[in-house]
This record gives sequence, structure tokens and C-alpha cells, in this order.
Amino acid sequence: MAAVKSLGFLLAMALAPAAAQAQDTKPVHGGTLNVALGTDTAIIDPSITGSSVTAVIARNLVDSLVGQAEDNSFTPWLADRWEISDDHTRYTFHLRKNVTFSDGTPLDAEAVKYNFDRIIDPKTTSAYAKSLLGPVKSIEALDADTVVIAYQKPFSPLLQGLSLPYLGIQSPTYLKKTANTKNTVVGSGPFTLESFVKGSGSHVIKRQDYNWGPGYAAHKGAAYLDAIVFKILPEASVRLGALTSGQVDAIDNVPPANYRSVQENPSLQVVTRENPGVNTSYFLNTSRGPFADEKVRQAFQSAVDVKSAVQAAYLGSLKPADNIFGPSTLYYDPSIAASWGYDPSKANKLLDEAGWSERDGEGFRTKDGKRLTVRYVYDSSDKSAEEVLLAQAVQFQVKQVGFDLELVPTDDGGHTGALGSNDYDIDSFWYVRAEPDILRTVFLSDYIPPKGANSARVNALDERLLKAVGASDEERKKLYGEAQKEIIKKAYAVPLFVAAYQLGASRKLQGISWATNAKPNFYDAWLER
Repeated sequence: MAAVKSLGFLLAMALAPAAAQAQDTKPVHGGTLNVALGTDTAIIDPSITGSSVTAVIARNLVDSLVGQAEDNSFTPWLADRWEISDDHTRYTFHLRKNVTFSDGTPLDAEAVKYNFDRIIDPKTTSAYAKSLLGPVKSIEALDADTVVIAYQKPFSPLLQGLSLPYLGIQSPTYLKKTANTKNTVVGSGPFTLESFVKGSGSHVIKRQDYNWGPGYAAHKGAAYLDAIVFKILPEASVRLGALTSGQVDAIDNVPPANYRSVQENPSLQVVTRENPGVNTSYFLNTSRGPFADEKVRQAFQSAVDVKSAVQAAYLGSLKPADNIFGPSTLYYDPSIAASWGYDPSKANKLLDEAGWSERDGEGFRTKDGKRLTVRYVYDSSDKSAEEVLLAQAVQFQVKQVGFDLELVPTDDGGHTGALGSNDYDIDSFWYVRAEPDILRTVFLSDYIPPKGANSARVNALDERLLKAVGASDEERKKLYGEAQKEIIKKAYAVPLFVAAYQLGASRKLQGISWATNAKPNFYDAWLER
């Protein structure tokens, strides 16, 4: 409880000065915002990746059919109005007129249809974007300004998915002539992509004729900033040094050890947004090896002291998770917290029952002469130093009951290859989305690697998750509540912490708002002079 109270104090202190300052100043046009990011992305096309870094950058480049405000209400954007059939099988969107892509071509109904047909096409490998779009029956352009998306069965979460940059609309003219879109994007957003270099960063410049921002925005017309430069600075100390020396205006992932010092610096501020969606978790591969046994998975889950490990890695700057969902997710069930937790006696008992009753000379459990070894394979370029420290803490904890947890760092290709060939026991990630349908992305059997993110390789939740997609609010709450309980009870995952976007910034940076995927919006942002 002490850690939670401390975090609440820090967040309150973080938000108050920015809000007060924003009320006393007026936006200023011009200037380049320099942002240092701690993690990289290999792909800038938001339609073919679930990367959160891509989402931060691409939000400035592509617009969405609808917007979602911080209070979760939906607002017009590229569509100025829409109708939804009572059974949620037909969505009709009426597009705003006179919108153009940055290549000068019009954004019309055919362009929207082309984008969504591309995402649905298996050759595009749009695993995450496709899951957001759902089981589409047909997409029609009725006329230049009207698009209809139809479903065989009710599909309720569409608007929330459409509001995310992963379903942002790109220029069909550009897409048709570009065989590989990993490094480029042409959209209708308030900025255009000047450059993207993996390992270095991105440079976006203001589009002067932009005049179709989302309904939740604080202003109309072109963005205030002339340009934004996103630099990749993986080392936390280097990133922090760049901020404190004024080389950059903002950084993400404020180092936990420096959180309070940044906040107390009169020239700086920390603005924080807690993620909704699937918490950062270890997903246990149920299809092979020791974790094919439910008792072994439950033993591993009980051997992890989540609170202590998260405290050691993040020093109270992030909350330990108590459920697969973060607290701000729709239908989050707080009662799940009491159903699991650190219990080494339970872990030992379960391992004995599972036949892992002997120990070798190093104290690891064995069965039929084989050591109880599980492999956590991760992309080292995608994990922060704190996440590695957290893994090391868990490694030490589970060793106490006899697990040999191997940490296997690799690159993006090695990680993807391990997932695709089913050569891993643990994978880890998080997904930001306020809509509980995010569980379908993470646990539906259609998305078992290499097709998607179901690293636990679970198929037992399919019926419940598919039924929830089109159910009434009351039934959805019941079904998602059951799913949360089963994920914990069957130990498909070990939730670790509630991720949050922590933007450390100069106090000259004003006008930051938040997307519902807990990413900063820069359209309304400006630099005080």
C-alpha cells in the first residue's frame, strides 16, 4: 500500500503544475520539438505492427475515421457522422469533405475501403490491425463520401478500434506503388514523414494546409509545432542527460531512480498516463515443455513475488499488477486480486504433485533426470533496463522453489523466429486498449504465433471471447469477468505491472493531451518561448 500511496502523490504532483501553467499561457506557433524515446521500432507503417513506438509517431501522420476523447467518448474526425445498426452488424460512416493525403490525392470512401481491404488481406500480415477491425463480412464505398462496414455477427468494439492509429488511413496511391511500407507512411495527418531510420529515429514536419483535426482537439487548423524530431536513445542515463541539458525537450520512460529528481527540477515536469488494456505480463506457453502442465504454471505464478520484483525494478514509480487487465480497462474486475499471489508453499506443493520432486546439486528441481528449466526469450532492443532487472528478480525468486529460469536475449528476428517455431516457454508484452476486446488479440487461437500475439497458445477462451464481441453490455461484463478469472486460475499468464507512459519534459512544452491508448498527442502541443 505504501508504494501505491507514494505513486498517487507523485502523479498528483506531476499533473498539477502542467495544468496550472496551461491555463495561464496562450499557444505559440513554431519551433521544433525534440523527443527522445527509449525503445525503437523496426516498422513505421501502423497497419502492419502493434508497436507502441510506431503508434506514438504515426499518430502524427495518419488520421482515423473517429476520435476518442480522454473521457472515452467518441468524436468526429475523418467521418463527421455515422450510424450503427441496433444489432451492431452494420456501420455507416459519412466522410468529411475536402480531405487530402499529403501526396495531394483525395481521401474518399474508396481510399478507406482500400486501406481496410489491405489490412484484411492475409498477405499484408496486419495481425493487430486486423484484430481491431474484427470479422468483417464486407466493406463498401456507397459513394465518394459514404463507407459501410458490415459483419455476419454483431461486432461492438469497432469504434474504439477505428480511433487508434493502427487503423489510420493511408494514401492508396502511395500504397499501390510501394512494395515495402516498413519505412514510410503517407497519410492525411497534421505532420508528414520527412525521414525514418531504424535505430536513429524519425523527423516529421508540419502540414500547413491541415484543417481536419479530431473533434476532441483543443484547436483547429495546422499544428502549432513546425516539426517533431524523435530520437532513439536506449540508455536511460543518456536520455535523462539529454533532457536535463536541454538537448531534447521531452523523453519517455523517465528512469525510476530519477523520477523524483526530474519532478522536483523547476525547469522540468513529468506527465504520466496509466495504460488501460493488458498489463505487462509473462505469458506461459501452454503447448509444450513444463508449462503444458497446469500445476507447473500455477507453481510458477505462485513463486513470483510480483510486488517485490516490481518495487526492485521500478522503485515505486509503477504499480504492480493484480489482474491481466489494468484498472482503467472497461470491465476490470478488482476481485481477481484476492485469487492469486505470492505463495512459495503452494508453489512447492504443486511442483511435488506434478512430479518435480527431486533436486539437483544446484537446488533446481528435476523429473526423470531432467532439470525444471524454462526459457524466457526476449528481444533485447525492445526491453528496458528495468524490464531486464525485473526478469532477474523473478529469476532469483522462482529459483527458491526450484525453477531454472533461463533469460535468453536476442534480436527482433531471433525473437520472432522463436515465437514462430514454438521454441520458448515465456514471452512478455503488454497491449494498450481501453476496450476489453483486447483479450481477443492476446488469447484467441486465431492469433497463435506466427499469426499473432497469443504466446500462451491458448484456445480454451475462444468461445467466450467471440461471444463477448457482439453481446449486450451486461453479458459482456459477465463474459470478460469469467475470462479474467480463467486466465489467472489456469495460469496462462503472470501479470507483472501496470505500464504507464511517463513523459519527462521541459516546462516550456505545453498542450499535451492523451490518446486513450495512453500515448501523448502532439497536435495541440506547443513550445513556450
